[in-house]
Order: sequence, then structure tokens, then C-alpha cells
Amino acid sequence: MGKIKKKGTSGNAKNYLSRSQAVRKLQISLPDFRRLCIFKGIYPREPRSKKRVSKSSTPSTTFYYAKDIQYLLHEPLLAKFRDQKALAKKISKALGRNEVGDAARFEKNLAPKLKLDHIIKERYPTFVDALRDLDDALSMLFLFANLPSTQNVPPKMIARCQRLTMEFEHYLIRTHAVRKTFLSIKGIYYQATIQGQDILWLVPYRFVQMAGPDVDFRIMGTFVDFYATLLGFVNFRLYTSIGLVYPPRFDLKSEEQGAELGAFQLEGEQMEAQAEAVGMLDVDAHDKAQAQADRLLEEADPEQIGEPQSSYMTAPETAEQQDTDMDDTLVPADQSQEGTSQTPLAALDEFASIDPKADTLLQPGLTADADVAGKLFEPFTFFLSRETPRHSLEFLVKAFGCKRVGWDNTLGEGAYCNESDTRITHQVVDRPELPLPSPPPTDGEDEGEVVSSKSNVRVPGRTYVQPQWVWDSINAGKLQRADLYAPGATLPPHLSPWVKPKKGQYDPTVPLAEQETALEAEQEAIAAEEGEDDVDEGSSGEEVEGVRGDEEVEALEHSLLSGNAITQGEGMDVALADSDSESELEAEPIEDDEFGGFSSASEVDEEESATTAHQNELLAEARGETIDEPKITKKTRIAAAKSRQTKAEREEAEQKERQKMMMPRRKRKMYEKMVYSNARKDEEAEELREKRRKIEKGKAGRA
Repeated sequence: MGKIKKKGTSGNAKNYLSRSQAVRKLQISLPDFRRLCIFKGIYPREPRSKKRVSKSSTPSTTFYYAKDIQYLLHEPLLAKFRDQKALAKKISKALGRNEVGDAARFEKNLAPKLKLDHIIKERYPTFVDALRDLDDALSMLFLFANLPSTQNVPPKMIARCQRLTMEFEHYLIRTHAVRKTFLSIKGIYYQATIQGQDILWLVPYRFVQMAGPDVDFRIMGTFVDFYATLLGFVNFRLYTSIGLVYPPRFDLKSEEQGAELGAFQLEGEQMEAQAEAVGMLDVDAHDKAQAQADRLLEEADPEQIGEPQSSYMTAPETAEQQDTDMDDTLVPADQSQEGTSQTPLAALDEFASIDPKADTLLQPGLTADADVAGKLFEPFTFFLSRETPRHSLEFLVKAFGCKRVGWDNTLGEGAYCNESDTRITHQVVDRPELPLPSPPPTDGEDEGEVVSSKSNVRVPGRTYVQPQWVWDSINAGKLQRADLYAPGATLPPHLSPWVKPKKGQYDPTVPLAEQETALEAEQEAIAAEEGEDDVDEGSSGEEVEGVRGDEEVEALEHSLLSGNAITQGEGMDVALADSDSESELEAEPIEDDEFGGFSSASEVDEEESATTAHQNELLAEARGETIDEPKITKKTRIAAAKSRQTKAEREEAEQKERQKMMMPRRKRKMYEKMVYSNARKDEEAEELREKRRKIEKGKAGRA
């Protein structure tokens, strides 16, 4: 007989540990265990069967891998946590003996400092790994940078987040790495491309943030500590990669006066300017030396010029030299050595789809995106009005090439100009339509000269746009029409640059007539006809000349109710069918070729309703009563248009039903879910188109 295995020593029970077991094994408190797991990137795991994993009668809810807990046993931070626990005991004993000075001294001198540098190096062995995990870090740090200081969120944490995020924004401004941005309900989305990695983060609007009681700031603060260390490493690597000194010089006085981005001074610009000046001097010296050599060559006797020199100049390139030139083509144009040929960028492969109905394949982007982005707003001078989001607009216009941005002095120092400066080309406002000044200012003013103007008066020669113009121009990659974004104008739809419209879905940028279905077009035509040709509801119809006798009326009623044949000639002659005719009709055989199939329920109902209406009309005419004209309402016509199906549509539906019957049950359920979700999307698109149709009709009516 084999040895009986003890429960919990093999299988899934050995691979998993509950949270209480992990805390006892590490000998730390639950809050410290949570902090350690956040720092090390260890998260709870869901086993397939909790009953098999549980080692006790009470079922646990949170499990971890046993190997992860074993890995935490060798973490140096455990010693720091134990030192903090020992220090807390000393401070509590000192306070119990009323030794407040000793307690303060213990907290100041003996508090262990946690360093997460080794954890950053462990979790991100390469710099690309750190960039890929930067989305959540930026979103969290930008969130805490905009929070007010409270008991749970100390001012030091907020100041640290603000400084790190603005340092990252300075790098984006310098390298023109921002690609897309979007104004949403949650906040402002930004996307930047750094070393081939797309980074997307969310920045909340600068409103007063009210933190709810259900938010655990201890856990969020732990994430902030880790993300702040990570962003510090990333900023250092990014700054040194472009030749800047990190950290940049920070002016605390300018920051207190609201300079924000202007409080940082990037060191390295002066060094580059000096190097550029030295380079220009070298170029000038080289040109002078070359000109002198050419002049001496022209003055010399041609016979004294040796042939070896001419043969050397005309000799073909060697294989080694050709290889060198090929390597030089991989160097960017601004870094290529003097004398190498400036070759254009290699053409990228374009992936064409074989199926025309398939989704559009993403094409590779060009490497010149930074150059294009750096020249979008370069020739302009912006002024940001008080009501506009100054920080986000300043960051975006500078990231896309603008170096001259001004704002009101009350918002903070560091502005390039004030509102009355004549060098301003674009002013971003979020107010109603601004009137022109009366009288207009005189012409012939010098550049940079101050013009007396008010904030609610339009300055001639200056383009006024709403803030959305900046975002839409960035997403489109080109400047949009400024008249569509004028103050007081109805703005175009602001769409997400990451969502591409698909076939059948609503697209605000496409005219309504191009995307509505055939049924919607028919309903719109019916509605237009009903609006133009309204039927007079007060008309009483036609009146029959003459009155028929009671006998004739009774015979007509009897014939209609009994279903006999009716013949209409000059008068109203009624012929009752005898039994012989009925028997002949019943005995007449029906040929197989004339069978037209079974009629649908809707077709039978339509035929019966038409027959009943005709009978009622004949009865009213026989009695000498007025005949009301049958009025087909708009609702009836639309319902008929919806129920009408072509033969091809019916055949296609039947074919799909037959194919669905041949599917396995699991795939059939999946297909039905897909059909249901597509139908819901079609309904939402139809509602949006109907809403847009009503808005356009309202605009046309007001016009």
C-alpha cells in the first residue's frame, strides 16, 4: 500500500498561497505586504478551483503564486519595513513616557529611507520596457499633480509630481514627439511617440477635485512613489539622449508666480549654440581656404599640374569607399558628415488588402513626423485669453513649433507678449462673437508697437479662433479653416483620432445622404411629401347621384356578405351565382405549373383589408351615402416601406437561416450574439442620423 499524501502538499494547493498565509510567511503587516506587492509587480491570481486550493474549511478569496511569495523573501525592502516597525514602537514608548522631544528626534534621525532604484532595474531591464509601461505612470502622476493638498495627499507629493510631469513635457516640446490629442469628458488625452513606442496618457481638467471617501489614498500613494521613481529614471535617460543636463534648472520664485513651464531652464542650449557658432566659423574658414586654393590653381600653368592628380580625381570609387557611403545613408541628414550625399528617406512598404471589404491595414509611418510637427505652428505668434486652458494650449503649441506664446500677466509671468501687441497672429478665445473696433486703428504702425485695444474688441489683421482649432489642426496634421472656429460659430464635430469610422456606423464628417440606408431615404421622401401635400381632413367626399331602392340595397348586401360575383356595367347589376357555376369552379383542376407558392401572412392581410375596404365602398354607394376617400397616413406609408422586402433580400435571409441551422450549437450562439450586437450598433447609428436630420431641418427652418 502506497503512502497516503497529506492534503496541501501537491497539485494546485502547493502552487497557491492565500493572502493570510503569505503575510505570515513574510512576517510583515498587511499594509506593508500590499506596498511590497505593488513595488515588485506581484498581483493576486485566480485559480481554476478555489475548493482544491484552499487548505482550510473557510474558503479564501485572494490567492498568490507560491513562487512569487518565495521570491519576496529575498527582497531588501523587508528589512526596511521591519526597521520602520521597530521605530514605530520606540516612538510610541517615548510618547507614552511623555518624551515628545525624543519621539521627534527618533522620527527625524532614525527613519529608514526607502529606495526603489533596484526594483526599477529589476522590472525594466531595457529602456524600451520602461517606455511600454509609462502610460499608467503618466496618468497617475498627472492626476496627483492636479489634486489639492489634503491630509492624505501631502504638498511634497504634489510638488514632486508637478515637477516630474513638467520635465517630461519639456522633453516632448524639445523633440516634437506629440502626435495626437483629444478633448474628452474625462480629461485631455495625449499620445506621443518616443523611440518608436506610442505612449498614451490622460490629463484631468484643472477643476477643483473633490476626493470621495471610498478612495484609498494609501494604495494610490504607493503607486505614486513607484511611478515617480520610474519617471525620474525615464526623464534622465531622455534628457541625456538629446544632450541636455538632468535635472533642468528650476526657478522656485518663477514657479510661485505661476510661470509653470517657464520656471524650467534647460541647460545645454548654450553649449549647442556655442558649438553651432564654432561650426559656422569652421565652415567660413574652409570656404576661404577653398577659394584661395582655387585661385592659385587658376593662376598656375596647366602644364605644371601633374596627371596623377587628375587621374586621382577621376578614379572610380573603391569597394570600401562605396560601403562607407552606404553606411552614411543610414545617418540622419542633420548628423551626416560633410561631403556625403543627402539621400532621401527610403520608401516604406505599403500593405495592400486583397479583400476590398476587409478593414484598412495600418500603414507604417514616416520618420519625418517630428519635422512636420515642429513646423505646424512655427510661423505664428499666439495669445491665450484668460478663459482658455492656458497650460495645455501652451504645451501643445510649443510642442508643434511655436516659440512665441503670450497670455495675460495676471495668469503668471513668462509671457512672450501682452494682448495689445501687434505681432500676434492668432488669438485663442472662448467667448461670443467679438465686434470690430470703432474707429479702427491707424495703419503704418511699426512691428512690436503697442496698439490700444480692449479684450472684448476684435483687432484687425489678427485671426481669432476657439481652442478646438488647435486640437483639430494637430489631429489632422495641417491647419484647419479658421472661419469654422471663429468666436460664436458652431464648431465642427470633435472626433477621437484613435477611432476610425467603419462601414454602416455613423460618421459625422460624411454628409447624411451618403451614409443613410435605402429605407431611411424612402422614409425621408415620404415625410417630405407629407409635409408638402397635406390632405384636407375636413373634406366629406363625393355624393352619389340618385337613391337606390330598398330591394336593390338588400340584394347588394346579400351578395357582398355571401361572397358572390359582382359585375358592374352602366348601372349596378347584381347577378347571383347559382350552384352550377360554383360546382364548375370547384371541379376545375389546378395545374401544377400555375402554383405560385404560399403567400405570407402580411400579403394575406393586405389582400383581405383591400377587399373589405372595397366592399364597404360599394355598400355606401348603394345606400346613397357619402364615400370617404381612403386616406393613407404617413405612419401607414412608413410601416409599409419597412415591411416591404425585395426578392433578393428574402432569399438572402433564407440562405442565412439554412446556414445557421448547419452550425454547431456553440458557434450558432456566438453568431447570434454577433448579429444582436451589430443590430444594436445599427440602431444607435440610425438614432444618431435621425438626430442629425432633425438638427439640419431646424437650421433650415430658422434660415
